[in-house]
Amino acid sequence: MPGKLINNLGTIIIDDHVLTSIAGMSTMECYGVVGMAARTAAGGLVELFKKEQLGRGVKVHIEDNEITIDVFVIVEFGTRISVVANNIIEKVKYNTEHLTGMNVKKVNINVQGVRVQK
Repeated sequence: MPGKLINNLGTIIIDDHVLTSIAGMSTMECYGVVGMAARTAAGGLVELFKKEQLGRGVKVHIEDNEITIDVFVIVEFGTRISVVANNIIEKVKYNTEHLTGMNVKKVNINVQGVRVQK
């Protein structure tokens, strides 16, 4: 369901792809994030997505013009997961609200794996 903003000049409809792209780009800018991930249905395997597919690691739910964002990430080994998650939450919430003008109710971080960088 796309986001909707109504003002005195008309209605602005923001597609889910726009919201997922904003959340994906914001997430990748955070220190400690190696990439976006998503679980496959078969066996719970985790896929790491390239920069062009950032939206596949994000799920957006819109209810009553409030956005709930689920982000699926792989973090770098040696970083504090709680600190990385808090940074992602703050950045995704700020960028989404700033760029769209919509209210972000919640940002859920799902750490799907840890990767050792070489």
